[in-house]
Amino acid sequence: MQKNNILEIETTIEKPILRWAGGKRWLVKHLPELLPKQFNDYHEPFLGGASIFLHLKSLNLIQNHAYLSDFNSDLINVYKQLQENSPEVINLINTYKNERDFYYSLRAVNPQNDIEKAAIFIYLNRTSYNGIYRVNRDGLYNVPFGYRTGKNLLDCSSFPRISKLLSQNTTIQSNDFEIVKENLKANDLVFLDPPYTVAHENNGFIQYNQQIFSWEDQKRLAKLLKFISESNAYFILTNAAHACIAELFNGLGVLRIVQRPSTIGGKGAKRTQVNEYIFTNVKL
Repeated sequence: MQKNNILEIETTIEKPILRWAGGKRWLVKHLPELLPKQFNDYHEPFLGGASIFLHLKSLNLIQNHAYLSDFNSDLINVYKQLQENSPEVINLINTYKNERDFYYSLRAVNPQNDIEKAAIFIYLNRTSYNGIYRVNRDGLYNVPFGYRTGKNLLDCSSFPRISKLLSQNTTIQSNDFEIVKENLKANDLVFLDPPYTVAHENNGFIQYNQQIFSWEDQKRLAKLLKFISESNAYFILTNAAHACIAELFNGLGVLRIVQRPSTIGGKGAKRTQVNEYIFTNVKL
């Protein structure tokens, strides 16, 4: 077996610890045909569930520095605490119960420190309905209990290994995606997975995401791609398959259309195959 064959050694790859809407585990099978043969530093400014970083880092394909960021400060705190204080996070989660009453009591807790805040975030994410991240106007998490079962629901066995990956030449911070500009150098690789502003293959805006990531943000993102190319660096961008997205990013790298399963939806939602856009300036 060849050590550098991504598909053959997939069992060694660390999986995300969070359930995250729009997660990119489906993209993993496409990576061998998307990645440049070599790259310097790695940048991921929409970290989310971190599936692509964990995949690449597990395979030692990120050999230099990694810059990870996300605008969601609560999410970033989870990764920072795993990076710096994973034993304490694990100890707290091991005291939690996957029970309805316990869920609502913990959801109402005001965390005393960043370690507790991270542990509660992970617990709520894993036991809530559909793993949705949603807060009310006061910034309080308000997703109902998910009634998920399974003895491994609160399993933390992968945390020490993920902590090690996060601790190797990795900078983690909460910031706007344009933070990429501060550290970008020639031959770096930037993976961008923004919140989708438009729904797949129809004319509507996603109401909730429009508040998080607007059409003006999509325009800023298009300008960032131009900046990356002018810096002689690489980018891989995922986005919704929609005519307005194709028009906005036209000429910014090569457009590829791939299919993935639709995995997030509310009660009665259809789960089917949808198209996704991938824009990249990597010469394939």
